[in-house]
Amino acid sequence: MSKEIIKIFDTTLRDGEQSPGASMNTEEKIQIASQLERLGVDIIEAGFAAASIGDFDAISKISQKVTNSTVCSLARALDSDIKFAGEAVSRAKMKRIHTFIATSDIHMKYKLKMSPDEVIKRAVRAVEYACEFVDDIEFSCEDAGRSDIIFMKEITDAVIEAGATTINLPDTVGYRMPFEIADMVKEMSNYVKNRAIISVHNHNDLGMAVANSIESITNGARQVECTINGLGERAGNASLEEIVMILKVRKDIFGDYDTNINTKEIYATSRLIANITTIEPQPNKAIVGKNAFAHESGIHQDGMLKNKETYEIISPSDIGLDIEDTLVLGKHSGRAAFKDKLFKLGFELNSENLNNTFNRFKELADKKKDIYDDDLRALVTSQMSNVNKEFELIRLQLMDCSSGVPSAAITIKHNDIETTDAGIGDGTIDAIFKTIDRISGYQGRLMDYGVKSVSKGKDALANVTVKVKFNDNEPAIIGHGLSLDTMLASARAYIGALNSYLSMEGMLKAKNISSQNSI
Repeated sequence: MSKEIIKIFDTTLRDGEQSPGASMNTEEKIQIASQLERLGVDIIEAGFAAASIGDFDAISKISQKVTNSTVCSLARALDSDIKFAGEAVSRAKMKRIHTFIATSDIHMKYKLKMSPDEVIKRAVRAVEYACEFVDDIEFSCEDAGRSDIIFMKEITDAVIEAGATTINLPDTVGYRMPFEIADMVKEMSNYVKNRAIISVHNHNDLGMAVANSIESITNGARQVECTINGLGERAGNASLEEIVMILKVRKDIFGDYDTNINTKEIYATSRLIANITTIEPQPNKAIVGKNAFAHESGIHQDGMLKNKETYEIISPSDIGLDIEDTLVLGKHSGRAAFKDKLFKLGFELNSENLNNTFNRFKELADKKKDIYDDDLRALVTSQMSNVNKEFELIRLQLMDCSSGVPSAAITIKHNDIETTDAGIGDGTIDAIFKTIDRISGYQGRLMDYGVKSVSKGKDALANVTVKVKFNDNEPAIIGHGLSLDTMLASARAYIGALNSYLSMEGMLKAKNISSQNSI
């Protein structure tokens, strides 16, 4: 008897990016999309094309890169959003538009200020217009968890007739219990039958997202929307790795279902996204947390030594985890071995980025005795976050602070011209950032600052993350910096944020010029 395949719809690049501090640039999103493809994800929701020029650019480039997964863009039920989404995914081998409108009474009354009939009319128009761009259209009843099921049936009939092929039932605010979700999905699945695929998108506000997703599968859902590491707005989304491994491990219950996920790529995918977003899974996070396979209790250790199955229901190798965390490369390693190792870690770099990262690896190998996988991941993600080097840090010198006045001297290259200046601040970090502001001519407002050790040992790399606002009317920009010296890493992170901001500004100007020329 053949198994039913549950489609995995990954929204890490869209809903996951809406986690506070999880902003990514285009190069980082391309790397994640490529790894999601290796993971075996069926549909990659690459972003919200109408949200920003950066999102549009990333979706367009991912559409050209990914061939084995469907590339999807989110769009509100608006003609302008649909058009942006259609154009963004136009070059994808397999493409989808995911459009939505709220269907709960509270959303229709207070947010949309529309009657149910107006909502249906808007939804139908959105789906019909999406048909001009793609054949694969998903429609979501936003806040389905609190929607009247009679109205959902009515709007579902209308959008299926208009061309929708997937109907998504999101528990947008994570309110429902598993038995409630099960009843809703079962009734909608029985009603829709084979006219469309039923999908679910569960949020984790009450910690029920994964349980709700599993209940949905057993009651008729054939697509689940989820994210790596459970990233997402507020308390996050259903965790992809947990859903997939539940189906794999508990075959005694879920033997009729399977996914296309290559579970041996789970750990690499989790680490890639944690490094890029700098949001680490909690230590006791199921499947991918750093303690997920740790056994400290003496009783547990004794059992593990006798038979691993006494306390281990999943083998680390099932998710691609090398539990030994062994030394991988050294200063005598060649470029080919370096490239091969990066590919195994989930990175596929072009020649320029590979060369730059390899050179930084060689520099690090001369200074650091042991280089671990996390060091390599940090090197690559740091390189990706600083691909646009309009301003380049050349030198940083910190002055003696014994006088109580922290100061920094900095040399920055811009347009092939090196400029050196010095400044003071309320602290060393403040002095560094103020000096960069003066040299660059851009005034940044630091919104957040964080530093963590990349691996272990006294010579561990410092990974600094900054969130900076260069324009009060625009979102804060994330910058990453990496160095054995925390102050140097801080300077690199701040300049990285500035370069990302200037890159976004450049794309926006180009878009505006293009729009003016097309009129």
